[in-house]
Amino acid sequence: MKSLRHAFRLLALVVFVTGPLAAFAGMERPFDNAAFEAAQAAGKPVLVEIHADWCPTCKAQKPVLDKLSGQPKYSGIERFRVDYDAQKDQVKRFKAKTQSTLILFRGKDEVARSVGETDEGKIRALLDKAL
Repeated sequence: MKSLRHAFRLLALVVFVTGPLAAFAGMERPFDNAAFEAAQAAGKPVLVEIHADWCPTCKAQKPVLDKLSGQPKYSGIERFRVDYDAQKDQVKRFKAKTQSTLILFRGKDEVARSVGETDEGKIRALLDKAL
């Protein structure tokens, strides 16, 4: 319990010092149109994850993406998660045919897309296309 309190204090300190979004850099967040467009306008690399909680492939992708996002090389990639079931308008917007679709942008340009990929090396190669 003491270590959990310590972790929360450390997180609070990071948020205070770096700002709220920097503390979560590289972590996926729910899709927000304004934040997505701001990241694109800033020319940032952006990963859109079409995800369904019930999808076993999506569940296998998550730890790989979390691991890679924790690495300095990929920590600048903005990650947005589109809920396949609840955000059908966004699924259509990104022309995703199925869940477990990963769409990578460099600024406003789509540079890569993958469906159903769980292999770390192949996901790493996908992310490299935006850097």
